[in-house]
Amino acid sequence: MAITLNKVSKSYGSRVLFADVTASFNEGNRYGLTGPNGAGKSTLLKIIMGFEDATNGSVNLPDRVGILRQNIEDYRDFRVLDVVIMGNKRLWEALQERDTLYEVEMTDDVGMRLGDLEGIIAEEDGYSAESEAESVLIGMGVSNHYFEQKMGSIPTDLQFRVLLCQALFGGPQALLLDEPTNHLDLDSIGWLEKLLHDYKGTLIVISHDRHFLNSITTHIADIDYGTITMYPGNYDQMVLSKTNSREGAELEIKSKEKKIAQLQDFVSKFGAGTRASQVQSRVREIERLQPEKLKESNIQRPYIRFIPSDKQPGKIIVKAENISKAYGDLKVIKGFSLEIERGDKIGIIGPNGCGKTTLIKMLTGLMEPDKGHVELGHNLQISYFPQNHHELVDNKTDDQAFDWLKTRKTGIYDQEIRGVLGKMLFGGDEAFKKVSALSGGETGRLIIAGIMLSTHNTLFMDEPNNHLDLEAVSALAWGLDEYKGTAIFVSHDRDLIGTVATKIIAFEKDGIHIFDGPYEEYLESKKG
Repeated sequence: MAITLNKVSKSYGSRVLFADVTASFNEGNRYGLTGPNGAGKSTLLKIIMGFEDATNGSVNLPDRVGILRQNIEDYRDFRVLDVVIMGNKRLWEALQERDTLYEVEMTDDVGMRLGDLEGIIAEEDGYSAESEAESVLIGMGVSNHYFEQKMGSIPTDLQFRVLLCQALFGGPQALLLDEPTNHLDLDSIGWLEKLLHDYKGTLIVISHDRHFLNSITTHIADIDYGTITMYPGNYDQMVLSKTNSREGAELEIKSKEKKIAQLQDFVSKFGAGTRASQVQSRVREIERLQPEKLKESNIQRPYIRFIPSDKQPGKIIVKAENISKAYGDLKVIKGFSLEIERGDKIGIIGPNGCGKTTLIKMLTGLMEPDKGHVELGHNLQISYFPQNHHELVDNKTDDQAFDWLKTRKTGIYDQEIRGVLGKMLFGGDEAFKKVSALSGGETGRLIIAGIMLSTHNTLFMDEPNNHLDLEAVSALAWGLDEYKGTAIFVSHDRDLIGTVATKIIAFEKDGIHIFDGPYEEYLESKKG
């Protein structure tokens, strides 16, 4: 069954996100919902989910819809397996009612109701529900060690995986996924891609991972120009079609304007003469040719450029000798050695929780190894982007974005701050938004703006693409690729790694490996 939108509109005061949208998302197709931050992607998905009301219009859904929920705190006291089974609402409610009835006195009515409930549970394959939930969890990289634990007691990234498993559980006829690759490592993303390729229902997904969208989508629903346009194919094919369509429309307008100018010239010359009928004919032609004004696209790409300082570092940026780090009994890094040379662009990859953040913090000098030694090179000037934004930006402060940036560089002029804020899409009054009110993507762009103002010759970045939209991730990849200094970064974004990295540090099952070559060559080497 398809998901259908009938004249759906959404506005906030005078601001219209989209108006009178009528569209069908058909069974068997996989749709990427795209558009820049603020275009209304998540809002539209919430309207389809029923979490938010449209200003006008209606939505029709299949009976069973899998939804990736974000309200992680609501599940903290539930067993992990139960959270997954909750993805089938009819089954979960039947199981809950059955368990309640077994606690009360048995009567004929109770017995009849229990019989009905057992029928529902059988219809919903409830007797194999736990084994199915376990299978989905294992595929998503959640160890059976966690199955019986309460959600609130397991790591946060695993809690998000459990919620993704909840959306996938029970054979939903449609899947609605908002940023499903957040908190997933490369192996889990690959598993999810395969599962979605095999999915036969209707899929609508929002993602900032370009590679993921290109891999799984059969169609793109793009929110722009105040409406939604359907394009066949994946994300890159949509961008090409959209660009060609826009260029064609602009050429058509120029052609009409040229023709109008010629007609107006004729009217000016002969308007007062004897050729009145010819003049009137051309006046009507001018009216017919008047081009419609093209709507402004709301796609914005930040301009990211990192300029290294004039101070040249030594040939060896960082030297790590036999370093180890453990958290209690968990040894995340053991006897690892590395030399980072000036000009290296190194991508650090591996599963969540394996020690990537620990390694990058030890290499920057922010964390001491338990054993071994890290030596920072001569004239080294580091700028660091933390995975947890709040290590740099206090989300409880009343400071404005402008004020926060002013602390990044001494003696800086206000005009320079406004300039870099504009490049990072904080135009006009956006520059004075409170830091505490910024979204994850806005906070990420603010930290990048701070790095652009800072003095550095080496960049360390821990998952800088998290929360950024597709345009911002592309701009970041360009900025890092063009950077004339040294860059070391952790990421699960395959486009970012593939564009920038010339070397790979890979956390694998048998230890940490250094591969001297780009990401594609690393992948080829693993096939052998």
